[in-house]
Formats: sequence, structure tokens, C-alpha cells
Amino acid sequence: MEKGKKSAKKKKPTINTDQIKAMYIEYVLEHEKKPASVYKFCKAIGIKEDAFYKSYGSFKALEKAIWQEYAETTIRRLKEDSNYPSFSAREKVLAFYFTLVESLKEDRSFVIFQLKKWKIPAAPPAFIRKFRKVFNVWAEEVIEEGKSSNEIAKRPYLDKRYGTILWFHMHFILKFWSKDDSPEFEKTDEAIEKSVNLAFDLIGKGVIDNAFEFGKFLFQQTKD
Repeated sequence: MEKGKKSAKKKKPTINTDQIKAMYIEYVLEHEKKPASVYKFCKAIGIKEDAFYKSYGSFKALEKAIWQEYAETTIRRLKEDSNYPSFSAREKVLAFYFTLVESLKEDRSFVIFQLKKWKIPAAPPAFIRKFRKVFNVWAEEVIEEGKSSNEIAKRPYLDKRYGTILWFHMHFILKFWSKDDSPEFEKTDEAIEKSVNLAFDLIGKGVIDNAFEFGKFLFQQTKD
């Protein structure tokens, strides 16, 4: 090499958002806790801090992105099925849960680690809030389709809570799956099927409506 020529500096390999997510999940599982700081995390995985901040502003933002992707991946896989548009509302909810738990198997240990922080359905931790937004948009679409087809009952005031009912149901499914030790998580499959059927018995036209109509009938009798 000629004198005066500077040797080219070796560039550090670039890293994308998916790689940062994967390395974060691996770090958390290996250490059983979050990194103490972004600096220490970046040092551990061999990147500069600015590479991390190009993708995420904090660990909280990173965790939200991980969970948002779980929801978006589930919905994308559902819509890739050409039969999905013809599914009933009940079938769409069943398909969502089955597809979700199948997707989560890849990161089961990490998901279980995080779900320990989620005790109360109505008070989700920060990491799952973007997941909830994606889920709520999808759930409202399914609910409206169900109302249009009369599969889901239109009830003044009460039907505005259907989305919340499905969200609480989501919490139940995730917590059940996280504790399921049956082969191939077959108990979770059974829990999904039975609980979705129960949920649609409640929000569909049936027992509640018949009870309401009977109550109206009895009330009318007292006035006659």
C-alpha cells in the first residue's frame, strides 16, 4: 500500500428493527429482566446507541412495537386466507385466537415473561397498548359485520360494550394459554372454542333477549 493512503475504515454491520427486536427478546430471556439501560444493551449486542435510537426511542417503545406486530401479523395471516371474508363473526373471532396463539408459540417464553405483569384486564401494561388498538379496530369491524347479519344482537347501550367484552376475553385466552401445559396446547384450543361459543351466545340473539322479552311481558301484565 502506498504511503499516505489511509486504509478504509471498517464499517460496523447495519442492523434493522427486526434484528433489534430479536436481540432484545433474547437478552430478556437470558437475563430474566430488562437491560439496565440502552447503553448497556447496545454494548452487549455490539451496536452503537444511535443505531438503537434510529428505530426506537426507549425499551417501552420497543416492547409496544413487538406486541403491535403480534396483532398485525395475526390479522394479516387471517386476511391471506381467501375464505376469511365469508366467515361469520363467530368464525372470525375463533380464527383470530387460533392464529394468534399459533404465532405466539415462536416467542412463548418472552410472552409468558411479559404477561406476568398483566393482572387486571381493564388495566393493561404499557407494552400491550398498541396491540390493543390494533385488536380493537379489528374487533369493531367484526362486531359491526355481526350486527349487520343479525348474528350479533343490537342492544341499546349494552352493544357499545361488546368491544370491551372481547378484550376481556382476549385477556382470558392469553392467560389461559400462558399456563397451559397440555400437549400442543390442546386445552387452549378447547378453551378458545368453548369460550367463544359462550361469548356469542351472550352477545347474539338468544337467552338474554328472550329473558328481556319475558320481563317486558311480565311488566305489562302488572299494568293490565
